[in-house]
Amino acid sequence: MISPKLIELQHLQHLDLGEIDFNGSQVPDSVGSLTNLRYLDLSSCNFGGQIPSQIGNLTQLQYLHLGGNQFNVENLNWLTGLSSLTDLDISDVNLSNIFDWPEAVNKLPKLRHLDLRDCSLPPPPPRIHSTPFSNINSSTSLTDLNLRDNHLTSTIFLWLSNYTTASLVDLNLSKNNLTGLIPDVIGNMSSLASLDLSDNQIEGGNPNSFARLCSLQFLDIPGNRLSGQLSKFVQLLPTCTQNSLETLDLSHNDLAGSLTNLTTFSSLQILSVNNNQLTGRIPESIGQMSQLEHIDFGMNSLEGVVSETHFSHLHNLSSLDLSSNSLVLNFPSDWVPPFQLDTILLSSCKMGPHFPKWLQTQNDCLALDISDAEISDILPSWFWSMFCNSVFINLSNNQIRGIFANLTVNFAIFPEVYLSSNQIQGPIPSTLLQASYLDLSNNNISGSLSLLCASATSLTFLNLSSNSVSGELPDCWNKLENLVMLDLSNNAFSGKIPTTIGSLFKIETLKLRNNSFAGELPSSLKNCTSLEVIDLGNNKLSGPIPTWLGVSFKNLVILMLSFNNFNGSMPPQLCHLVHVQILDFSMNNISGSIPKCLNNLTALSQKGNSSLTSTHYYRKENDKIVFPGNSYEDDATFIWKGRMSTYKSILGLVKRIDLSSNRLTGEIPSEITYLVELVSLNLSRNQLTGQITPEIGNLQSLDSLDLSRNRISGRIPTSLARIDRLAVLDLSYNNLSGQIPIGTQLQSFDRSVYAENPQLCGAPLLKMCADPSEYSNTKDTYELITLGFYISMALGFVAGFWGVCFTLIFKRSWRYEYFKFLNGLNDWLYVRVALIKRQLKDTLN
Repeated sequence: MISPKLIELQHLQHLDLGEIDFNGSQVPDSVGSLTNLRYLDLSSCNFGGQIPSQIGNLTQLQYLHLGGNQFNVENLNWLTGLSSLTDLDISDVNLSNIFDWPEAVNKLPKLRHLDLRDCSLPPPPPRIHSTPFSNINSSTSLTDLNLRDNHLTSTIFLWLSNYTTASLVDLNLSKNNLTGLIPDVIGNMSSLASLDLSDNQIEGGNPNSFARLCSLQFLDIPGNRLSGQLSKFVQLLPTCTQNSLETLDLSHNDLAGSLTNLTTFSSLQILSVNNNQLTGRIPESIGQMSQLEHIDFGMNSLEGVVSETHFSHLHNLSSLDLSSNSLVLNFPSDWVPPFQLDTILLSSCKMGPHFPKWLQTQNDCLALDISDAEISDILPSWFWSMFCNSVFINLSNNQIRGIFANLTVNFAIFPEVYLSSNQIQGPIPSTLLQASYLDLSNNNISGSLSLLCASATSLTFLNLSSNSVSGELPDCWNKLENLVMLDLSNNAFSGKIPTTIGSLFKIETLKLRNNSFAGELPSSLKNCTSLEVIDLGNNKLSGPIPTWLGVSFKNLVILMLSFNNFNGSMPPQLCHLVHVQILDFSMNNISGSIPKCLNNLTALSQKGNSSLTSTHYYRKENDKIVFPGNSYEDDATFIWKGRMSTYKSILGLVKRIDLSSNRLTGEIPSEITYLVELVSLNLSRNQLTGQITPEIGNLQSLDSLDLSRNRISGRIPTSLARIDRLAVLDLSYNNLSGQIPIGTQLQSFDRSVYAENPQLCGAPLLKMCADPSEYSNTKDTYELITLGFYISMALGFVAGFWGVCFTLIFKRSWRYEYFKFLNGLNDWLYVRVALIKRQLKDTLN
């Protein structure tokens, strides 16, 4: 907490305690006694509690920063007394319940800088909109207003229209809920130099949106819903901005048409229109815009040839992004560019077959992406030394050849290196193990992994899948403590999985699929509690499925142990995997029954919005924060609809259980019908008995159901016909009987789906049922005889029996009549039997 002695400094004018951790303590009320303060900075101090209202006594205060704390703010009334305040920062403080925040701001007549970003501010109430300017004591000198990342709507423009906005220089309204067109009030801000409206839902502008913005230098409107022709939007900018505008960012919108001629904007330094719907060619006139430093045209549908003319006068260019278009880069082999780029992003631009020599002239490149560029060449000897200072290198999806075994280069930083899907041969180059991210998948890499023990300590991501690496894994994984993702699938590894793999405490994805690993899973693996993906399919692993699989991995999403030799039963602890979406134990020797607790698999039993991909965010070594680029997306390979398929872009939607080709016995547990998010269920080729649970129709998300080659009996539940999404069905080779339920779904399948069930009848089978009316459009008898039926029958019997008994016990007249009736019935039966006997005797005589 703040020392009481500090408060004794009555003549103190400047107090800066910013970024000192006060562990959630409260700002003392006595701070209001420092009446001579002009400057007070308490930002990012981890203060809690209320903002003391006594701060309002600091009438001479000019600078007040309270941002980045955990204050519990009930009102801003204390601001009223700060009549000298020129700079106010309450950013990153929760103000979601302060609906009258505009009124508080209006009462600061000398305010010049206001920062309320990331405060969860609500929109101004209607009474604020209607307040005439003459009734508010608003500042006439406000120059900087930052309202970024709040809950504001377009009504904020009405508040701004009541404010004296002619003095505004910097306005940031990004990451709010602004809609519609950019209003005229913006166009009246004649002093505005920077306007940021990014990440809203703005649809466009009108002729007066920018009418008087002759001082505009920075215009940022990315991440909105701008539509129409790019050229028409640019025409909304007044002629007077052509000499002032330095940044134009219209990326991530829906703008169409071709790139317009922008050479009249002589001061433009940053031009970004990526992720739109632009077509046509890049005009050669862009080469005349000598002030350009940053060009980003990526993720459009641009086409045509780009030549050296496009860059003839771009001496200041430092960043170039033409990626994900249909462009052809055609430069002379001896071309020397006039620029030095630090960012070169040219993926999907055709520049082959030879490796582009002009890259040799770029001495300061930090990021290079020339993936999918149709390069079919040997990587030149100068490449690695030229790009040893880069942090990002992507040469994937080409036909680059060569052997890197003798490569020696020292990287200045731990780079990300993407070399997948090329024709690189030979052993893994130890130099590349200096990288933090290394993808060498889909090449012709051979040799062993023994060199890992001598290097690779900075690796967070290692993908060597689909190569020819062989031998046993080295037992030195404790040296790769930063590893988050390891993919060694589709190689020729053998032997046991080493115990030191359990030292990878940060690992989230482990893929050893399609090798020849043998033996049991090392128990040390249970120490890798961050694992979300485990794929050990297609190996020779054996032993029982460990119980700790369901205990240690609370975050597990994908568990694939298919095509191995695992035996024993499925441990019920697997039901603790509440996040699991893919469970594949197919093609093993697992016996016993299917656990009845599968309804505990929350991710499969609860409806929700599933993300399309399975994305991981991680920290690199020495990173203090997770950057957006520090991520990767999982993929998974498995049999789907009879074919081996790999999924990545929609992996998050593929929710499946595959227990096929084992020795499972018993009935299919009814609890499996609680897994309403399940897309594929395969229990085929086991020894399952009993009937298909009547509630199978609850699995409305099912796309594929395979129960073939078991010993399942009884009728097909009619509820199965109600699964509209069912595209693949196989019930063949069972003991099913009765008519196939009538409905468009089940009759649309080929008759092979129902083959080798001798007692099945009805369409699409050729065997017709004896009495179709007995079955048509009715529920199966066995579906009606449920637990509720038996309970109802028992209750009815008890109620009827004791109802009669109690009546006879307590009602004498009824009891008398009842026994009189029984005596009469007895006499009648006796006489009747005696007569019949006499008649029979007479007949025989």
